[in-house]
Amino acid sequence: MATIAFDVEAVRARYRALDRDLVLFDGPGGTQVPDEVIEAISSYFRTSNANLGGPFETSRRTVALVDTARVSAARFLGCAADEVIFGANMTSLSFALSRTVGRTFEQGDEIVVTGLDHDGNVAPWLELAHDRGLAVRFAEITRDCDVDLASLKRLLSTKTRVVAFPVASNAVGTLTDVGRIVELAHGVGAIAWADAVHSAPHLPTDAAAWGVDVLVCSPYKFFGPHLGLAYGRRELLETWRPYKVRPQSDEPLGHRFETGTQPFELYAGLVAAVSYLESIGWDAIQAHERSLGQRFLDGLPETVTLYGRRTMEGRVPTFMFNVRGLAPSVVGQRLGKQGIAVWDGNYYALEVLRRLGLDQSGGGVRAGFVHYNTHAEVDRLLDALARLD
Repeated sequence: MATIAFDVEAVRARYRALDRDLVLFDGPGGTQVPDEVIEAISSYFRTSNANLGGPFETSRRTVALVDTARVSAARFLGCAADEVIFGANMTSLSFALSRTVGRTFEQGDEIVVTGLDHDGNVAPWLELAHDRGLAVRFAEITRDCDVDLASLKRLLSTKTRVVAFPVASNAVGTLTDVGRIVELAHGVGAIAWADAVHSAPHLPTDAAAWGVDVLVCSPYKFFGPHLGLAYGRRELLETWRPYKVRPQSDEPLGHRFETGTQPFELYAGLVAAVSYLESIGWDAIQAHERSLGQRFLDGLPETVTLYGRRTMEGRVPTFMFNVRGLAPSVVGQRLGKQGIAVWDGNYYALEVLRRLGLDQSGGGVRAGFVHYNTHAEVDRLLDALARLD
């Protein structure tokens, strides 16, 4: 395999946030932001700050920005610009859109979610089920922390209206078989609803090619601002009645599902974040992240218990583990004191931890690598783990 050129120091030079003695493996909770994204946001405030629809320059600039943001988001998601929906964050969009499609459901209809999901792709369906008399079914996970496709298939029926699933687990890093899950969902006439929050910083998103009907993600997880982003298949969105104020335009199609004045400055940041990723390229990003993950797997001390795949095949470089004899919170605190930022707890992945038997013991420690991390930082984490007692 040919070596893909990647200069991690050149990448890090684009982040003033990385100019400190702190190893940032907290990316699964939100990545750092390159300077060009910060500048795009501040530039909007300096030159274009206005609401839409005004007969003056700043308003016209904002209209142009919104159009540009839709095109950039569509390029990132792999869809048409009018299929893009903006919102506050993935969870807010999931509650809003699930409530919207729920208008078409009847008592006794069923939703299938998975034991691998973030609660942002579970709780909206539980609440909808509570209000509308629906049933939520859980597909199980395998010993390798993947979606058990046989379990999923057994749950499907003519009553299934939605199959909601993650593209990648935010806890254990597993990549799911998107194509097969979509095939199973469509086989019973259900909507395939994908949570791409955790996959988005690690691999290209291609909603149309994947065949999903709805996809949600969060730009602050892929080097952008705190914003929510969704794709809805045009033929589906055209059948939904949105919750919106009466004066709001129905065009473009995705705009119908955006409530209130949007944070236009964050749209500017999104445009810059997509351009940033395109300037590096997914091949280079994935090759570097794979090498980081393999280095971590190869160097794990025997005192560390890893949950999920022990290979870089079928996963992103997000790792959940525990250290023998130490509570996850203690490990997190001790690493933090050594200048290594990791998470501990459940990361809203309640179903995963329950199935791993960790829900009553403080969960696990989570370290997530992204392309601005270095091999030296991975070594620093491994050395710190080896010294914990």
